[in-house]
Amino acid sequence: MARNARPVPPDVRGTQGVARFRFALLAAALLAATLAARPAEPTTPPSMLMAFDARARALVKRMTLAEKVGQMTQADQQFIRDPADVENLFLGSVLSGGDSDPPRGNTLEAWRGLYESLQERTRRTRLRIPLLYGIDAVHGNSNVLGAVIFPHNVGLGATRNPRLVRRIAEITAAETRAIGVNWTFAPCVCVPRDIRWGRSYEGFSEDPEIVSLLGAAAVRGLQGRTLRGPLSVAATPKHFVGDGGTLAGTGVEKGLDQGDARMDEETLQRVHLYPYRAAIDAGAATIMPSYSSWNGIKVTGDRRLLTEVLKEEMGFDGFLISDYNAVDQVHPDYKTAIGMSVNAGIDMVMVPDRYREFIQLLTELVNERRVPMARIDDAVTRILRVKLAMGLMEPRYDFRADPALERGFGGAEHRAVARQAVRESMVLLKNAHHVLPLSKSARRIHVAGKSADDLGNQAGGWTITWQGKSGPVSPGGTTILAALRRAAPGTEITYSPDASGAAGADAVVVVIGEAPYAEMKGDRHDLSLDKTDLAAVDNARAAGIPVIVVLVSGRPMILGRALDQADAFLAAWLPGTEGDGVADVLFGDYAPTGRLPYTWPRSMDQLPLGASTTAPLFPLGHGLTYQPPPRMSRSR
Repeated sequence: MARNARPVPPDVRGTQGVARFRFALLAAALLAATLAARPAEPTTPPSMLMAFDARARALVKRMTLAEKVGQMTQADQQFIRDPADVENLFLGSVLSGGDSDPPRGNTLEAWRGLYESLQERTRRTRLRIPLLYGIDAVHGNSNVLGAVIFPHNVGLGATRNPRLVRRIAEITAAETRAIGVNWTFAPCVCVPRDIRWGRSYEGFSEDPEIVSLLGAAAVRGLQGRTLRGPLSVAATPKHFVGDGGTLAGTGVEKGLDQGDARMDEETLQRVHLYPYRAAIDAGAATIMPSYSSWNGIKVTGDRRLLTEVLKEEMGFDGFLISDYNAVDQVHPDYKTAIGMSVNAGIDMVMVPDRYREFIQLLTELVNERRVPMARIDDAVTRILRVKLAMGLMEPRYDFRADPALERGFGGAEHRAVARQAVRESMVLLKNAHHVLPLSKSARRIHVAGKSADDLGNQAGGWTITWQGKSGPVSPGGTTILAALRRAAPGTEITYSPDASGAAGADAVVVVIGEAPYAEMKGDRHDLSLDKTDLAAVDNARAAGIPVIVVLVSGRPMILGRALDQADAFLAAWLPGTEGDGVADVLFGDYAPTGRLPYTWPRSMDQLPLGASTTAPLFPLGHGLTYQPPPRMSRSR
């Protein structure tokens, strides 16, 4: 159960009136106080979408039922049986899921060609309504070979730097528009309270204040000052709501992912719903509901949350896109599940491979009056508001990607920002005897550990493939080992995975941590370091020289003896492709400034976060920096 959550009375979800109003006022007051204390940043006005409402409604009146249902349908390009389905079924959107690369390969040109060919088909329809094309560009345009891969959100949470997060989102948008694509399913504004959850690295922090600050910055960066900008993409704060507060054992394979968030409404409002208010104020065009449940009811089918809370009470004017096949989980009967989800407030339905069946069944539900036409019209109006705000409906709209964006794709300017993000995200947990920073004039530094020369481990999940993978995942990146060698060309840098051969060096740097994973498969019952990592640290300690441990992980780990064996210990999170940022901190070109985005538990008994009364290993916000050693006093 989430920290401070109280048992839920049987009728809590039906509570009306004063209690609910008080909860809403409390959350609004907390948000107002937070925003007042933040540096002013230009925002996209929340009313931006409503400026297009009249045009959207006028267009809806001209549409047939088939055209309306088509706009509510999102298919995965890899499952589109015939490209002509785009125009024949009036599809409103296409996506590329985690491993859905273009048929001609994962290249900039292939992505752009796929996008443009599908958009061209919409011009053959009566109303010529273009597609929204969605991808998971969650830490850079992380689907495409050669893109800059930024640190995952857990690392960005350690920076506490909204201006940097906004700049990262701007670059992500530019590298996404370079392939034509105009919509990303990001940022994740979950508030993880149990780091055994495999999506913890997608969250900025366990603190809803930090999540709100950085999540809003990401929305502004992705969408720009106006959605019509040539470098703007529609953002999708996700996963609404409570996905970071699920109870262990209630999710997939008795884990946490897609589980049940069991808490009262006050806790849901104060912790998990809180960041969505900031995202809406930042102008978020779309929001993605969660696979997870709230007190036993799937959020995708929960009208109270989707319509009453999000759309009516919070004033969200954009549209809701369901997660990948999430509608299937709402009810065992697929037709019933569709009706429940759409009536609950889902506007566009992500049906990767069942899009034809979905269109048929939703049409039947409307004709049977089980889904009111008013609900269909509302959903399509919301979708068209976004398309109109993006300029897609203008007579001179050109859907082709700007060739100039290709020149900056994966370029030095973008990589420099990623490098800055890496060094600002690193958290120094320990620095006994001031062994850090390392000297570039050292005779020899030995590097060890399985993650020292592994770009895939650095980048983590959602990198080129859905789950990510170890190894050389994308061209243009720099491993930590390569970065150390580049930073100190006058120093001999030797390497062995197990730390053998370290003896005689001036110091040994051991890079340990997790192998890549993403949702579902990343849930863990035990966060202890693996035996290979511990053995490498032990071997380094046996060499009798200073030991610096760098942990590459998507969450705090149970460190065991590794922390005691190390003279210095750095949390590098999942830094992405720019290992040079790690070398910058190790050699002292930049002193560490990162602060823990999560409480660091001493043992598994202290999970979920906040559940234990004993002191953690390191508290939320902990982070050291380099201090000069004390001067030796001269004897007289």
